[in-house]
Amino acid sequence: VQLQASGGGLVDVGGSLSLSCAASGRTSSRFVMGWFRQAPGKEREFVAAIKLNGGTTKYADSVKGRFTISGMNAKNTAYLTMNSLKREDTAVYFCAADERLILSSMSLPGQYDYWGQGTQVTVSS
Repeated sequence: VQLQASGGGLVDVGGSLSLSCAASGRTSSRFVMGWFRQAPGKEREFVAAIKLNGGTTKYADSVKGRFTISGMNAKNTAYLTMNSLKREDTAVYFCAADERLILSSMSLPGQYDYWGQGTQVTVSS
């Protein structure tokens, strides 16, 4: 399975960005796709995840109400729409995928077998 993330960039505080992550190869209708981020000197942290089949979502508290994750099962693609961006959202964002994760595991990076390359998001004031 290969994951291709795109859409990062530079944005002002309060602005918006959208990321996308497309899976290819041995994909599955049972995929859970997640977004994680890692800022310099910090550990990788969970942002949001979605079950492509059914649409169940999970968010980190720090992004609830500002970020929206969505997905298209037929295209094995997940999207992350980020609004009201803050400087502390600056990080490299990674997408990940795995099959059959339960809700409580969707926020755990160690539960994902497949990872894409990161895409930089920089929020500047």
